[in-house]
Amino acid sequence: MGLKDLHSGCHCFANRMRKCWGKEKCPGTIGPLSQKGKAGRIRICKVTGDRRLCARMASMGVYPGIEAEVICPKNGSQCILKIEGGTISLDNSVSDNILVTAL
Repeated sequence: MGLKDLHSGCHCFANRMRKCWGKEKCPGTIGPLSQKGKAGRIRICKVTGDRRLCARMASMGVYPGIEAEVICPKNGSQCILKIEGGTISLDNSVSDNILVTAL
């Protein structure tokens, strides 16, 4: 199986990767997840960082356009995201690279 066959068989992941650096506009104030410092509903606007981080986040369902519930302490040291029935714990270095807006 070549790369072309793999890409055509699983285009959904490739589309998620493209959306990580997408040009979609989010309404409201956009900021890093680590600086939100409260619980509530958010929309992910952009995932910054290198390609590896974007691929890792996309594989866990964290990509632009997704709505999630977030629980972050005031210092932003560790955030918990509830996305599509799953729970993800993110450290400060990762949550700095996820730009979100409140819903």
